[in-house]
Formats: sequence, C-alpha cells, structure tokens
Amino acid sequence: MPTESHLLMDGALHVYRRENSRYWQCSTYLGSRNYRQTTKEVSLAAAKDFARDWYMERCVEDRQRRRGGVALLDGTVQPPIAGTGAPTDGRRRRTPTGPSFKDAADAFTSEFEVITLGERNAEYVASKSDHIRVHLLPFFGDTALEDITAGKVQEYRAHRQTSRVDPKTGKPKKPARATLHGEIVTLRQVLKTANRKGWIAAIPDMSAPYKTSGKVEHRAWFSPEEYKMLYEATRERAKNPPKPRWREVCETFHDYVLFMGNTGLRPDESARLELRDVKIVNDESTGERILEIEVRGKRGVGFCKSMPGAILPFERVRKRKQLKPTDRIFGKSPRELMNTVLDELNLKFDRDGHIRTCYSLRHTYICLRLLEGADIYQVAKNCRTSVEMIEKFYGRHLKNNIDASAVNVRKAKPPKEAVRKKTAKRTT
Repeated sequence: MPTESHLLMDGALHVYRRENSRYWQCSTYLGSRNYRQTTKEVSLAAAKDFARDWYMERCVEDRQRRRGGVALLDGTVQPPIAGTGAPTDGRRRRTPTGPSFKDAADAFTSEFEVITLGERNAEYVASKSDHIRVHLLPFFGDTALEDITAGKVQEYRAHRQTSRVDPKTGKPKKPARATLHGEIVTLRQVLKTANRKGWIAAIPDMSAPYKTSGKVEHRAWFSPEEYKMLYEATRERAKNPPKPRWREVCETFHDYVLFMGNTGLRPDESARLELRDVKIVNDESTGERILEIEVRGKRGVGFCKSMPGAILPFERVRKRKQLKPTDRIFGKSPRELMNTVLDELNLKFDRDGHIRTCYSLRHTYICLRLLEGADIYQVAKNCRTSVEMIEKFYGRHLKNNIDASAVNVRKAKPPKEAVRKKTAKRTT
C-alpha cells in the first residue's frame, strides 16, 4: 500500500510512494486499462515532472491506438480498439484525450474571480465569463487542450468574422478590434491556467498573422465648432423635448454633455460617480470655482479638477434629482440618446470615418486643453492617463506646444566680404 499519494492532471494521474521504497511511482487509467511506472526519482518535485511527461506520452499512444493502431515492440501493429468508432475508409479522426478546453475554462472561471477579488473591476471580471460562455466555449468546446494550436486560434479569428449576422441587413456583423482582442486575451488566460496545472507544456503562439505595423490614428473628438453645435442642440432638446415625458431625460442629457466636456471623465467613471465623490471648491491657483472629483474607474481611484463650466450642470442635476450622498449623479451612460442627437446633426462620424460616442467627450476635453496650450503632463495627470498616450493619440493637437523658434534654426551666413576674401585667397 502506498504511504503517500498525490493527484495530478485534475485527478487523472497518481504519484505515490510504497513502503520500504525511496522511489516515487506513477499510475493512470486510460483506454480501459491501467498504466504504472516507476519514476526512479527520490525528489517529489522531480517525480511530478517525470509523471506529467509520462502521462502525456501515454495519452498520445492511447489516441493513436484508438484511431488506427499503434506499432508494438515486436513489429506488429495493434488494431484499433473495437467500439471506438475508428474510421475504416482511410480517413483520420481525432479522439480528444486528456483535459479539454472546457475543463480549463471551468478552472479559470472558478479561480479568476477569487484571485482578483478587489483588484479588478467587477464588470471586467464578469466579461471574462461572458467571453467564455458566448464565444469561446461554442467554438472550442470539448477540444483537447493539446489540439489548440496557433492554427486553431487563427481559425477562431476567421470564425468570429462571420459568426454573427446583423438582423437588419442580413450580413455578417464583424466584431470590433477591441472586442476580438478582449476575447483572445481571455483565451490566453484560460490556456495559462491549463499550463499552470500541467495540462499543456506550452501556450501556442497567439499573435495575429499578416499584421503589419499599424498607423497611429487619432481619437474621434468634437472640434470647438462641432462641440458648440452639440451642446446647443441638447439645450434646445431640453427646452422642447420630442415628448413632454422625456423632458427630465433630455435636461439631464444636456447637463451630461456639458459636464463631460468640462471634466474629461471616461463614461464608465461618470456612470459610477456618486454625489459624495464631488465637491465644489475655490481653486487657489486660479481663484475660480471648480469641482474636485474623486474618480473610480479602470485605473482604480484617481482625482480630477474640472473646468469652471462643470459647476452649473452639476448643480442643476443635483437639484433636479434631489440627490443623496450615496446616489449616482448620472448612472448609465446615455448611449442611445447620444446616437440619436449625433445622427440628427450628422456628427456621428469624424472626417476620418471614426465613430463618435460618449467617449468622444473625453477626447474633446483633452484636445481643447491642448489647443489652449495646457501642460501635457498636467492634462495626463488630471485625466488619469500617461503622457505617452496623450502624445500618441492626440498628437495633432500639440502644435501649440511646439516652439517654432527652437525648430526653425538656421546657421548664420558669413558676410559677403569675408566670402570674397576667402575665395581670392584660394585662387592665389
């Protein structure tokens, strides 16, 4: 009887040591038969490494034996096991062996929420389960982990381009680049879980093939003229809503546009914003009344100082909704109403064809600050981002930060008289 035993590979592999033996043994049950092997290792860690490799070899042999026979030591070929559905017409059929993608996905889902408790946003954690349930499991399903290769990942990318159909047009609805990137990140995290558990030896290459160095594209924003068109349109809608019962919604939306354009908050940050997170203060450096905001979002807790133009819309919303300290100021982002107004104003797309959303109000805030000559470091700090991101995505608006006198430098030309004397000296 073994004196000490350990389970590996989700219970499929046993590592144990018998009485009066200093070597570890390993065993598994595959294809209706038991396999046993001595590791000839005294160290438990080394024995586990040996056992994992040995187990994967047994899985490969078992799969070959099931689908078409395997060569034996005496030179004969053992026929396929009866009842396994091995093809008789020469075609090869893979029979999944070992842990499947579903096993790894279940392990990842159970671990991820516990490990990241308090470290990641709850919506981000929930999105991982959605990626697995809606997209990854239907495609990979019971596929053996060892069968998920770089080619299989690329098949998934191609599948996602046609997996959904737009009910209005009947044409395939391609996912956004960020959406597909998020799904691939989740897939990589699932495979990392499988790698940590010893179910796969390595993670396949998941980089996108044929990808060239992408050009830097600037974020969609509203120019000063376009931003004025937008808030004047929302003001008119607030005064004369399409239906009387929509008046409060339209008034809040108008205040939302002004508030976002004067604070630079992300839509998810504004959605979490509570009354107790905002204070009206007199700024010492400018002498103006502004808002000091405690922001909670993708980067954790940060701080923001608004423009003076954010005061009035904030006070109107607070009075209109009779907010308590723990009440949210705006709540869910008004995506549908934003799209409706942008369509009416023909502002849905910028000149480069980029779509404008509620996020464009943040981009507008950053661009307007840069156009006014604000310090790029202070803008990045106030928006809870990096100077690198500002320079990369808002570079076209940095013209006011470029010192022409430092760029347009020319060497001083020597006087004509000195040139003539130098030329005459050379000729003599």
